[in-house]
Amino acid sequence: MNLELTPEQESFRRAVCALLCEESVREEVARARRLPADQEPGLLEVYRRLAERGWLAINWPAEHGGLGSSVVEKAILTEQMIVHGIPDVVHTLSVDIVGLAIQRLGTEAQKRRWLPRIAAGEGAGCVLLTEPEIGSDLGGLSTRAEPDGDGWRLHGRKVYSLKSQFADLALCAARTTESEVRFHGITVFIVPMRAPGVRVEPLWSMSDERFNQVVLSGIRLTAEDVLGEVDDGWQVLHDLLGIERTGIEFEAKARRLLDAVLDETERTGSVEGSEYGELLVELDAEVWAGQLLAWHALGDMLDGDLDDVRCGMAKWHTTETAKRISELGPEICGLTALLSARDAEAAPGWLLESAFRDAPGLTLASGTSEVMLSLIASAGLGLLG
Repeated sequence: MNLELTPEQESFRRAVCALLCEESVREEVARARRLPADQEPGLLEVYRRLAERGWLAINWPAEHGGLGSSVVEKAILTEQMIVHGIPDVVHTLSVDIVGLAIQRLGTEAQKRRWLPRIAAGEGAGCVLLTEPEIGSDLGGLSTRAEPDGDGWRLHGRKVYSLKSQFADLALCAARTTESEVRFHGITVFIVPMRAPGVRVEPLWSMSDERFNQVVLSGIRLTAEDVLGEVDDGWQVLHDLLGIERTGIEFEAKARRLLDAVLDETERTGSVEGSEYGELLVELDAEVWAGQLLAWHALGDMLDGDLDDVRCGMAKWHTTETAKRISELGPEICGLTALLSARDAEAAPGWLLESAFRDAPGLTLASGTSEVMLSLIASAGLGLLG
C-alpha cells in the first residue's frame, strides 16, 4: 500500500492549509472556541469558503457541488480542518456520513434534493439511531413507521443526537415491519428536520458538543424519503456505520491533542528528567499507527471494498489513542491543562481541558470499543463461533 500523496494531492493539501491559515479563518475559529458554555458553532463561514472552491465535498460529482475527486482528497481536507482547529462535527456529520451515505445509496432525486445544499456549506445533516433503553442495539428499535396511505407516520424518540439543532435532514432508522428476525423490518428514512412533527430538545452534558433528544410525533414520509429499500435498512445501517469507522477524523484529533501536549511540555520544560519522555514517544508511535490504520481503511473504500474488520480496527485504535492522550494531558502538563479555552490565561486555541471532558465519548460514538473488539475477534480472527 502506497501512503505517499501524489504531487497533485500534495498541492491540494498545501492549498487547503493556506486557506485555513488565513487571518480571517483564525479569527473565526477563535470566536467559535470562546462561545459561552451553552452555545456552540454550527455552520461556519469557512465551510462556505471551502464550498466556493468545490472542496467541502470534493469527492462528490460536480452536479452535486463537488469536484469529482476521490475520498483521498476528502480525507486530506478532513485532516487539515482538524489539524487547524476548525470545529468539524457539523462538517463530518453532514458531508462524511449523511451526505456520503446519500451519495452511495440514494436515488437521483434524493441526491438532487439534498446534496447541493450540503456541499455549499448551507445545510447540515445528522443521524437519528440511538434510543432510550436500547442504546446502540439497533435490532431493538422502538421507533415505528406506521402505514398511512402511500406512506408512513413516524413515531418515536431518539437520543444523543449531535448537532440536530442545526440540521436540515437526518438519517433515521425505524421499524416498518414486525419480524421474528430482529434485524429485518427496519427502514432508514431521510427525515426533513424542519417539518411539523419533529421536536429537538437539548440533553445537557459536560461536553462542548450538545447532545439532543429528537421526538418524532407523526411526521409523514413517503417512498421518496426511503434510503435504500423498505425493510432492508440493516444493510443501509451496515454501510453507514462502516463509513463512520474509517478513523480519519479520530487519528487527526489524536495528532492535534498530542501536538498540544508536546508544545506545552516544550514551553515549560516539564518533561525533562521526568518519566513522561518515554511515554510521549510511545504515544507518538500509537498516533502514527492509527494514521496508517485509518488510511488503510480509506484505501479499501477507494477500491470499493468497505472492510468491516479493518474499519473496526481503525476505529478502535484511533479512538482509544485519542482518549488516552486526552486523559494523560492533565497529568503530563499539570494544572495548565485544566484551563478552559474561554479563560483569558489559556493559550490561544487551547483544547486539552475540553478534550478531557469529551474523552469518554470518543470510544462510545459510532460503536463502542467493546463492539469493535467483538467484531475483530469474530469476523476477523474467527474466535467467537
